[in-house]
Amino acid sequence: MRLRCGDLINQVATHLALLLLALAAACARESPRASAGAPSVRDDADRHVTLARPARRIVSLAPSSTELLFALGAGDRVIGRTTWCRFPPEAEAVPVVGDGLNPNIEAIAARLPDLVVLYRSPLNETAAAQLQRLGIAAVVVKQDRLEDIARAARMLGALTDRAAAGDSIAGALESLVSAAPPPASRRHRLAFVVWHDPPVVIGRGSFLDQLAELAGGTNVFHDIDAASPAVAIETIASRDPDYLVFVSDDSVPRSPTWVSRPEWRAVRAVRERRFLILPEGLFGRPSPRAAAAVADLARRLREAP
Repeated sequence: MRLRCGDLINQVATHLALLLLALAAACARESPRASAGAPSVRDDADRHVTLARPARRIVSLAPSSTELLFALGAGDRVIGRTTWCRFPPEAEAVPVVGDGLNPNIEAIAARLPDLVVLYRSPLNETAAAQLQRLGIAAVVVKQDRLEDIARAARMLGALTDRAAAGDSIAGALESLVSAAPPPASRRHRLAFVVWHDPPVVIGRGSFLDQLAELAGGTNVFHDIDAASPAVAIETIASRDPDYLVFVSDDSVPRSPTWVSRPEWRAVRAVRERRFLILPEGLFGRPSPRAAAAVADLARRLREAP
């Protein structure tokens, strides 16, 4: 198969970048250890990550960490992101390097980062090891609940020399999590449905469960430890939520088309068209804007019939 000249040049450039990184890693192994003042953290995969100096070229492979880096004041150092990293708006000017859950190591390495931030998953822990062999520091962060974002704020704050900002963000999130839910004459019972075939709902392991509680609602699947367990339609019907809640990235929020399928009429909230549609930009990920998400959801619950 013949290659176009441009394709050949791109391949050569990428392989050269990888070679240079491998050489840099070899030199690093022979050089003195990092100074006592070098930023160092233990990440959520229990890996010890130490940088020679605060990160200046960062590839962020999760929307939560991208938003967090901008909130820390380190957004100008982000030089690679995923297609899903869209907040703040300035993030969309950053080059895309692929998907956050199946990282393209060559595309990442071609950006010559000094730090890669990965969402914790088995695939990403493997990717972190591959990057380490190339001499690229990688930090693995858990991003399921608000406490995770507080920890990530301190972790990334330390690695970017923005520790004070990290402590501030973490403190605000920790205060929010520890706050007592608002008094309510009636707590609406909610079922967050994030997929339909098979039905996938939100359990106690997700930040959305926390937002519901803090806003004065009750997640009917709070008893399930997992973040997003699969359940049967009959199970949703038996728990009889007052509202089905959807997170939508449509510019005009609307309920998903699949709720019109006959089998979903087993759920009272579907028969009565009792839906809450939440904007993906605010509710699609745990973030430093969690207090705004709580306030928005609380308003929707107060206004709900």
